[in-house]
Amino acid sequence: MTPRPDDLARLVGDDDRDTAAQRLRDAYATGHLTHEEMDERLDQVLTARTHGDLAVPLAALPDEDTGPTSTIGAATGRIKRRGAWRVPRSLKVESAFGRVRLDLSKAIIEHPVVDIELQVGTGQAKIIVPRDAVVDIEGLHTGLKDARYTPRRPTGPGGPQIRITGTMGLGRLKIRHARR
Repeated sequence: MTPRPDDLARLVGDDDRDTAAQRLRDAYATGHLTHEEMDERLDQVLTARTHGDLAVPLAALPDEDTGPTSTIGAATGRIKRRGAWRVPRSLKVESAFGRVRLDLSKAIIEHPVVDIELQVGTGQAKIIVPRDAVVDIEGLHTGLKDARYTPRRPTGPGGPQIRITGTMGLGRLKIRHARR
């Protein structure tokens, strides 16, 4: 997925720099970068001000390992997660006939990017994201009803990026930002 111009102009935070530096160290450890290349790119990462500045030293690196995908599924009934639950890097939610409610507002999110794949047949899904999260629903396919989401203007750098993909059959997806 190519980044949008708005994303490239956003300011980076320390978490973004740490994540980029770790990607460089991983690429060096697996032999994708020489010592000199890593030093040069690490300097660029540490002085980056925007996401566009971070894209340059990370270019041509192997894709991030998203790790295993955690799956939550139910044929009927409700799928509900709220409170201080640990959000995996990649989450798949499968529901044939039921409601899905994921509240990420108080969840422990350790990754700068979280991928949530929805496979919902009939039923409603509601996702509450942290106040400073950036939500991407470009990869979501809806059947009968469109997704309801009003993007919030970022209040500052450092919020997680939540990418929602998958298929909503006959139900509707509602996404809202936490109020506090």
